[in-house]
Amino acid sequence: MALISRMDRQPGDESPLAAVISARDSETMAMVRQAVQEKRMRLAYQPVVVGTDPSRIAFYEGLMRVIEPSGRVIPARDFIGAIETEELGRQIDCIALDIGLTTLTRFPQVRLAVNMSARSVGYPRWMKILRKGLSADKTIGARLILEITESSAMMVPELVIAFMDDLQAQGVSFTLDDFGAGQTAFRYFRDFFFDIIKIDGQFIRNIHRDPDNQALTRALMSIGQHFDMLTVAESVETLEDAQWLQAAGIDCMQGYLFGAPTVRPPWVQDRKAKNG
Repeated sequence: MALISRMDRQPGDESPLAAVISARDSETMAMVRQAVQEKRMRLAYQPVVVGTDPSRIAFYEGLMRVIEPSGRVIPARDFIGAIETEELGRQIDCIALDIGLTTLTRFPQVRLAVNMSARSVGYPRWMKILRKGLSADKTIGARLILEITESSAMMVPELVIAFMDDLQAQGVSFTLDDFGAGQTAFRYFRDFFFDIIKIDGQFIRNIHRDPDNQALTRALMSIGQHFDMLTVAESVETLEDAQWLQAAGIDCMQGYLFGAPTVRPPWVQDRKAKNG
């Protein structure tokens, strides 16, 4: 069968590659929607450790997971791209926040970062969950970190800045995720006042032997330090990379070297052990 040439394709026709991507996204959305309906969504918790002493945990990040009926765990990176701009994306943000706030309520020793999209700032259900959680326990604000990706924050910077100002007054901290991966508008960056920046993993992997990434990471760290933001290196996977980052003065590190995300975090295991 002859391939259809570009000249034969009519305006508005979908390319074969685009059709495949569209079909795959539709399947992904159906899978996630069913998981939401059947309450098969969980947070997997990954530690963020102190740079000068990796045996100390600064806080945890809660990462959304789909649990298939077979028990297989599907990470957010496998479905978030297909749902982020949809209503389903807002539902996922609601579930993540609800689970995170419940965890903070049940385990007062935990400090937790929960991912969100800037689109959820104007989503009534998400805001209702947030307000309810903060009012239920006065200690939660100081232990909750809301994590926003760089690309998401820059979509509606004025809205995000106002939202952050309101919540920071209640003790909530904010993290700018994937710093360096997007196109940060630095004229807004001065107004954001993020508490934490996470340097994107593309600059961290094999940093101990990559002079370019070393220079870029030092520059990103310098920006964070200038604005009094805690700097976190993502995707730390080797001891050599961790040692370079420690020598460079990184505040915190996160990655498989220190622990994989798990739906069975230490505080749950400790409670089960105590209950015998």
